[in-house]
Amino acid sequence: MNARDAIKLNLNMSDMIVRSYLSDLSDTDLLIRPVPGTNHIAWQLGHLICSEHDIIEAVCPGAMPALPAGFADRHNGPSSKLDSPSAFCSKAEYLRLYEQQRAATVAALDRLSEQELDKPSPEKMQSYTRNVADCFSMQGSHYTMHAGQWAVVRRKLGRAPLF
Repeated sequence: MNARDAIKLNLNMSDMIVRSYLSDLSDTDLLIRPVPGTNHIAWQLGHLICSEHDIIEAVCPGAMPALPAGFADRHNGPSSKLDSPSAFCSKAEYLRLYEQQRAATVAALDRLSEQELDKPSPEKMQSYTRNVADCFSMQGSHYTMHAGQWAVVRRKLGRAPLF
């Protein structure tokens, strides 16, 4: 196994967790806040999609498909306070964008050599990533961290634990 294979294991595990937690949630469920002041799943999905896009694009320019116009603005810090369904996408749209970005992430990863994965991450990311491999690896970890928050929403909705 090499670094690329290990990163793909991380991405695949997070994909399974994300899809499982979202599988039986409705568009309305994505707007539930577990407690006041926390971010709902819809905003978090947009944040994750934007983050993956921006980080992988920074280390592999031109690798990521464009996000819809205004998507990043709809999932920035101030928008996290919004609760209106019209301010966010449907679950189907989030999943479509997630799949599109993730496929591009994996394709970009497949094009990199072990030496390229060892290159330092962009300076603006060095407070949380050491090298290009970290930028790819954190995509799975970032989704899994947020999915842990989704487990609380699921319990609030009366869903049984999945894991």
